[in-house]
Formats: sequence, C-alpha cells, structure tokens
Amino acid sequence: MLALLGGSVLAACSSPDERRQPDRGRRVEKISYGPDPQQHAELSRPSGAAKGVVVVIHGGFWKAQYDLALGRPLAASLVAEGWAAYNVEYRRVGSGGGWPTTFDDVAAALDALAGVDGLDTAKVITLGHSAGGHLAVWAAGRSKLAGSDWADPVVPVTAAVSQAGVLDLAAAIHADLGSGAVQQMMGGTVDERYALADPTRVVPVDVPVRCVHGRSDDVVPLSQSVEYVERATAAGGDAAVVEVEGDHFVVIDPASAAWARTLELLEQL
Repeated sequence: MLALLGGSVLAACSSPDERRQPDRGRRVEKISYGPDPQQHAELSRPSGAAKGVVVVIHGGFWKAQYDLALGRPLAASLVAEGWAAYNVEYRRVGSGGGWPTTFDDVAAALDALAGVDGLDTAKVITLGHSAGGHLAVWAAGRSKLAGSDWADPVVPVTAAVSQAGVLDLAAAIHADLGSGAVQQMMGGTVDERYALADPTRVVPVDVPVRCVHGRSDDVVPLSQSVEYVERATAAGGDAAVVEVEGDHFVVIDPASAAWARTLELLEQL
C-alpha cells in the first residue's frame, strides 16, 4: 500500500521505468484467471526445481493507480533465490474493485494455480505489502470464512508474510489511514461484512503468519502488525512480528536488509 499523502510520499511510491518491466533474463508467463483485463498474474519460475510458490500481492491502498509493477522487483529476487513467483494483479478501487470484487479476484488468482502445468503447489506462501499484506493474510484465512464463497480454497495457502500490512481495518479507519482508503475499498464503515474482510476478526488462521514491519513506518503504523500478532497468538495461532529498521517502503526494496530478512523467513516457512 502506498501513501496518497503528499508529494514526497508520492515520489517515493513512483516506480522507475526499469522496475515497471520484467527482467529480460527471466521468463514470465501471463496467467489469466478471469475475463477482465486486470484479472491476470505474472508467473516466473527458477531454472531448477522451485522451493515453493510465493504469491506476491502488491499494495497501493487498494487503488487503481498502483499495479503489479510494484511486485516485479520482488518477483525477480524470489526467482533468483529459487522460488516460483506469482505476481498478482486484481481489480482495485476505481477500476471495478473494492468489496467484494477485490477479494473475489485474490481468491480466484490463487485457485488458478491448480491449473498451471508443471507447478508444484504443495507450498504456497502469500506475500503482500501494506494493502497487499491485508490481502495476503486474508487469503491465508479463507477456510475460516464459513458460509462465504471463499471458504473452500482449491489451492490452500501454507503460510503468509505481511510486509507492513493493514491488518486491522477498524483501527485503520480510526487512524484515517490513506485518507479513508478502507471505507472506499469496503464501500462503507464497519458493519457485518467486516467479519469476512478484516484479518483481526479471523484469528487464528491455520497457518503461520509473519509480519515484517519497519520501526519508522509513518504510513501504516507498526501497531497494525503488533496488535494483530497479539490477538492471533492469544487465540493460539502461530504468528510473529519481525521489526526491521526503516520506513514503509524499506520492506519492498530488494537491496535492503529488511528484504534479506524476509527471504530468511520464507526459508523457514
């Protein structure tokens, strides 16, 4: 999720041209999981057997001006480390997304992995930044959403890594994160739908959750990760916070120590 608060933050969120194109040396397969042009993902595989699949879910306050280009540097790094990287696009606020469409898309994108030839889905880890962190942890808890269309995943998530994720939607509304971004995504304030959309209300999930968060993050406060983990562990879940030095964006910088720590976490999951 990228801030919409001020020119300096917008500049920090802008992707250089080189980050908006897949690496030339990396083969990228486009996977369509629905009829809308936004319903696609980029699958990259390592040269040998993959350690597993990491599903990269980009942020941007769920808004249409931010797209999967944000996930390409991470996908390239993951492939270099021996992972298959599945960089997901989804419909967002301003382009047909929001409740429940964005959630439908993330679920459908994951389930589409079952139809990819030669891809081992025994280990599928969701990895998301900010708004993508929200969706990554939400996807890990789909089986807990009894009575919903999302509760029977075809491809189960085996672990989730949230990078400065928005994990408590009600608290995000109270703090006005993204100048009303949650309300815009959900189409209203807290009501019964939030029981299906808010990760803090679906704890514990059945798989490990790791929350990597910069101590100096002034876009999504560290408390979003800390309080989620407190609730999850109190409920018996396997969840942990990994605090790193840096701001909201350090966790998606492949050259950072924060990303190196994230790669270590993936090896342990």
